[in-house]
Amino acid sequence: MSLPTKRSATATASTAGTSTSSTYPPMKKAKCQAASAFSPLDYSKNGLHHSDEVVFDPSSISLDDDPKLVDYCPPPAAANLSRKKATLPQPAKKLVIKLVKAKPTLPTNFEEDTWAKLQSAIKAIFLKQPDSCDLEKLYQAVNDLCLHKMGGNLYLRIEKECEAHISAALQSLVGQSPDLEVFLKLVATCWKDLCDQMLMIRGIALYLDRTYVKQTPNVRSLWDMGLQLFRKHLSLSPEVEHKTVTGILRMIERERLGESADRSLLDHLLKMFTSLGIYAESFESPFLECTSEFYASEGMKYMQQSDVPDYLKHVESRLNEEQDRCNIYIDASTKKPLIATAEKQLLERHISAILDKGFMMLMDGHRIKDLQTMYSLFLRVNSLESLRQALSMYIRRTGQGMVMDEEKDKDMVSSLLEFKASLDSVWEESFSKNEGFCITVKDAFEHLINLRQAGLSVIGKEMSPIDSWFADLLRLRPLFPVYGASPTNRPAELIAKFLDDKLRAGNKGTSEEELEGTLDKVLVLFRFIQGKDVFEAFYKKDLAKRLLLGKSASIDAEKSMISKLKTECGSQFTNKLEGMFKDIELSKEINESFKQSSQARTKLPSGIEMSVHVLTTGYWPTYPPMDVRLPHELNVYQDIFKEFYLSKYSGRRLMWQNSLGHCVLKAEFPKGRKELAVSLFQTVVLMLFNDAQKLSLQDIKDSTGIEDKELRRTLQSLACGRVRVLQKLPKGRDVEDDDSFLFNEGFTAPLYRIKVNAIQMKETVEENTSTTERVFQHRQYQVDAAIVRIMKTRKVLSHTLLITELFQQMNEIGRQTLPSSKTFLLLMDIDIDEKNILCCKQLKFPIKPADLKKRIESLIDRDYLERDKNNSQIYNYLA
Repeated sequence: MSLPTKRSATATASTAGTSTSSTYPPMKKAKCQAASAFSPLDYSKNGLHHSDEVVFDPSSISLDDDPKLVDYCPPPAAANLSRKKATLPQPAKKLVIKLVKAKPTLPTNFEEDTWAKLQSAIKAIFLKQPDSCDLEKLYQAVNDLCLHKMGGNLYLRIEKECEAHISAALQSLVGQSPDLEVFLKLVATCWKDLCDQMLMIRGIALYLDRTYVKQTPNVRSLWDMGLQLFRKHLSLSPEVEHKTVTGILRMIERERLGESADRSLLDHLLKMFTSLGIYAESFESPFLECTSEFYASEGMKYMQQSDVPDYLKHVESRLNEEQDRCNIYIDASTKKPLIATAEKQLLERHISAILDKGFMMLMDGHRIKDLQTMYSLFLRVNSLESLRQALSMYIRRTGQGMVMDEEKDKDMVSSLLEFKASLDSVWEESFSKNEGFCITVKDAFEHLINLRQAGLSVIGKEMSPIDSWFADLLRLRPLFPVYGASPTNRPAELIAKFLDDKLRAGNKGTSEEELEGTLDKVLVLFRFIQGKDVFEAFYKKDLAKRLLLGKSASIDAEKSMISKLKTECGSQFTNKLEGMFKDIELSKEINESFKQSSQARTKLPSGIEMSVHVLTTGYWPTYPPMDVRLPHELNVYQDIFKEFYLSKYSGRRLMWQNSLGHCVLKAEFPKGRKELAVSLFQTVVLMLFNDAQKLSLQDIKDSTGIEDKELRRTLQSLACGRVRVLQKLPKGRDVEDDDSFLFNEGFTAPLYRIKVNAIQMKETVEENTSTTERVFQHRQYQVDAAIVRIMKTRKVLSHTLLITELFQQMNEIGRQTLPSSKTFLLLMDIDIDEKNILCCKQLKFPIKPADLKKRIESLIDRDYLERDKNNSQIYNYLA
């Protein structure tokens, strides 16, 4: 096929299919086709005319000269790689294209005419009027202007047109309705119209946004340009801006006062401020100021008019309202400062007033829900420390009335347990088990339990010279305050008595589980006792009575309590208590062995059964010996048992404790036989009436040998108590010197076995004093033992170093065994040395600095230590 040498651009050719346009795009590779044709050029587009010719000359250019212009495609037959006979290569053919150098030209006034159409459309949009030109033609007009590098002028013209209309719209708001809500609706309408109009304009000029705006730096998009113009002219109309902000603030204030408010309108206007970028400057700052003033005034008013629970509920409600406001129409960035402002004015400013006015009332009323509200609100403003201090003061004030009132001693422990249980429930339910509040409760209770320590004095107040020196020493150790006190600790004693009452037989209606729970609660109070040796002394004395008199409600409960004490204080604390149980068990075995012995079978008098408790002196409390002349039968029994015991355990010495004995007597009354459960002293007195009908006080004293005071108590229990086995002449409550006693033949009772309460078994003031003195003496032994141990190791020490060494030992053991907020003198175990200093055990108790000085002086007097001849403040150990 031959190619023509020259063709006009308007002619049709059969060699290649190529079309051209007024923009002259680069030629693409022609696709391989069997046949194609040139399509006529469209000169009507883009303003080109038919006179502008393009000449195509195939002979003027070779196919190999410029592969970008022409790519020769062989006929389809050449691509057929079959087994046909190879053909010789054909000579290359050249195709030459010649272009006429005439340039296309735009129509006259093309830019002005196109902008006129666009301006008309923009005005119609702002005036909300219809436009004759459809959007597609407008979009194409913007496209044509951008393609011919006229986008810059178009952008400026659109900006100028928009500015004129926006300025006019905002100026129209000046002087509008004085009703702020109506005015806000006009502003909202103006803003909504602007947004809609700018979106329509941006839709028409989208090609401008995507080409010129993106390619030109520091040029805003059409939307941002509209926002900037609105912001600019809003700032030029301060009346409109101020009136808008004032209206919004008034609407929010009315809503806070309980009136209804158009929240959608507020949301729309505040989003306008956010979109314009003036939210923080124009609205947030005045809004927070108004909020602060509003809640400051309201807080003062409500604090004066309302009680604390109602005020707390009001504050909680207000904070929830502000939270809802932020969720609905106020910008999220304002949430934190807004809530903080409300919290400051409603809570932080009134923390002290809230606590002073209502905390004690809430605690006394056990208002769990209100206390929980208070805790959650105080947590929000970081005021839990104030709440903790108020709790501590409440516990100390309330508990002081329980502990210091001697008339309430009987109910002190039960009141403290109820108080502690109430505080625990408040801590768990209201204070979210906050660890800091738990420590506060423990510290306050430790203070309470140790309030009634006679002679309690804190170093630094009316001190002697030695106390002052000791205080100077402790200033080097400010974390370890030391208190001085005598061993009297009434709460510790009463806690031991409370346990005695619970563990004693006769507590009807108490199950084992309830008893175990009570023991656990009492153990909590026990932990707070600083002088645990006082508790130990009274508990051991009461335990001895329960075991010896058979008054224990449950041996299992007794052993459970010992186990709990062992867990708390170590095995040394309960060593003697456990030894008491061992003695009781061993005594049962000894009595069984005695009954089967030959002495018992052959020598015991008939009609009498006796059980003996053999006690180890070191385990049991010290009892003063009390003489009594026993009946002959009992003397014989004692002698036979003593012979049996010493034959089995040689080298031991038995000492009879008559004050602890008890008997069961069979009595014959005219109205029937009875069994009387009485003490040994009561038994001795009653046995006298087997041989006499009437006896005077002096006769009974001469016959029994019982000490006068004890005898009077014994006779009072038999003749003046509820069970009157004897009659006293003359009648009366007290036993006088000239009184006489008769056997009561008219005695009657519904029960066969009757217990006669022994007045002498009740604890007396003398017994308490004796127990306290033993505790004090034991503490002296412990202090002496610690000093001797230190001096035995160091040989020579100054007074200062000796005291320091004592406290170093205190701290070492204190860290291991006694985690407490206060550290007291703690003495270590030591062995018996050659000078028979008693061993001491780990105990925590308060001690006066003056007492330490006295113990050192005592050891000097007993030749354990001596002062250095050259320096009286240095001590030497005497081996």
